[in-house]
Amino acid sequence: MKKLMIAALALVFGLCVTGNALASDKEVCEQVCKDAATMIKADINAAKAEINKKDGKFVKGSIYVFAMNMKGDMIAHPMKASLIGKNLIDQKDKNGKAFFKDFVELAKSKGSGWVDYMWPKPGEEAPSAKSSYILKVTDDVLVGAGYYK
Repeated sequence: MKKLMIAALALVFGLCVTGNALASDKEVCEQVCKDAATMIKADINAAKAEINKKDGKFVKGSIYVFAMNMKGDMIAHPMKASLIGKNLIDQKDKNGKAFFKDFVELAKSKGSGWVDYMWPKPGEEAPSAKSSYILKVTDDVLVGAGYYK
């Protein structure tokens, strides 16, 4: 009985720690987006240069900021430089979700919020479940940062 109680307590503790980690990831995503937005408003070119750095201040482990315009063009991305300058508005994930379009629509309609989709982890090809916080910075620019589930 004692072993069962210890196992149950370990499970509850593990769930609590996991829940706190997810909350922390969400908070990190929101904060780095707000920080990037502040820099974009001050100097968009310096902000894009910083966002594009793989080891820049907007990269926190597997969480990183990207920036797009409201037409769906990627304007800064630290992990996939090949996306910069490309219009991604119609690109879909493996489940058929046009998530870049969702980013733009969310930014325009609500100003900020979360979008779930599939995206490869840095250094991987296979897509994984991801949730990104999207924040409208100006009438033409949004930023996002996400965590893998």
